[in-house]
Amino acid sequence: MGILTGYRVVDCTMAMAGPFAALRLGDLGADVIKVEPVKGEWHRFISAGNAMGNRVNTSFLSLNRNKRSLSVDLKAPEGKEVLTALVKSADVFIQNYRPGVAERLGIDYTTLSNINPRLVYVSMSGYGSSGPYATKAGQDLLLQALSGSMLSVGRETDPPAPAGLYVVDAVTAYNAFEGALAGLLYRERTGEGQLVEVNMLDSIVTFQMQELSAFTVGRKPQSRSKEPHGHVYIRAPYGVYETKDGYIVLAYTPLRKLGETIGEPSFAEMDDETDTWARKDEIFAKIRERLKTRSSKEWLEAFAAQEFWAAPVYGYADIVEDPQVRHNGTFVEYQHPTESWVKTPGFAIKFSKAPSKVDRGAPLNGQHTREILRELKYNDKQIDGLIQKGVLAETKL
Repeated sequence: MGILTGYRVVDCTMAMAGPFAALRLGDLGADVIKVEPVKGEWHRFISAGNAMGNRVNTSFLSLNRNKRSLSVDLKAPEGKEVLTALVKSADVFIQNYRPGVAERLGIDYTTLSNINPRLVYVSMSGYGSSGPYATKAGQDLLLQALSGSMLSVGRETDPPAPAGLYVVDAVTAYNAFEGALAGLLYRERTGEGQLVEVNMLDSIVTFQMQELSAFTVGRKPQSRSKEPHGHVYIRAPYGVYETKDGYIVLAYTPLRKLGETIGEPSFAEMDDETDTWARKDEIFAKIRERLKTRSSKEWLEAFAAQEFWAAPVYGYADIVEDPQVRHNGTFVEYQHPTESWVKTPGFAIKFSKAPSKVDRGAPLNGQHTREILRELKYNDKQIDGLIQKGVLAETKL
């Protein structure tokens, strides 16, 4: 039994953040029903790296395992009736429409909580349900730019650079996942559902707890230096350094011992508490020149002997073969009915008594429409009629 076995989640989300949050609930055993338009969620037709797959592309595949698909037109009165019946049986409802859309569709919190007062309703948005940005498009790169984080790394002369992952989407997804769990815990104690609101802007700003507190409380300016330090609010040495055959990272290393190891005598005269801030650029430049003389493997072995904090800079080809990743079981592998053998990132949280698992791969659009409506007490004649009218869509394997 999964931790959330017996709970039903209605997933009315699209793109990354919303589906990712619902996926985590499904990984814990919840019955997640992905409600899609009759033509399918738009993420079915666009994928990271244009990796399209056979019948399910890799982006959709990675974000929608452990879900069933109900394909229904929510603008049709009969489609609204289907959703109403579904909500009556639900514990959690998640949507990430732009503010105002849920109200127009008649699936806002006020409407659905009147149908099911115990419902935990999770509303996700780009900037919040109200305010000057409320109607703007919320997209990862836009929020990275607004977050301030792009100016915490790199040289002062470098242009701002985005992160190499959809960090805002991921952080927002985990906030929504956490909010849903907290809402369920509150309901277990009180019997009451509630509205849980999560937005991308607040998620990425609050994620920078230390950095922004250094600015707002410590009044330290966000000033980039001449050298590409790993972060403006961290002392040297901290960053990425080129070696003879690649790159490694080095962090928080005592200067005297580092100088002895790399052959830099000037570090013996420097102070770890003051010079690592005041002479950041000088320290970085000297480390950079020394590390170019030997291979990454040689430096990493020398640093390991001194217990310095150092690591190689991986690409994806490296991480999937890393021995610790293999040991942890970070990736899961399973047979998908249309995409063959699938290997994808798995479960970040481990439970000793109720481990997460893949019960089903990402569904085809409307693959479970008939199954779900039968559970809602619709008969096959009614279902066939709604399919013929275009209110429902059904896809068979």
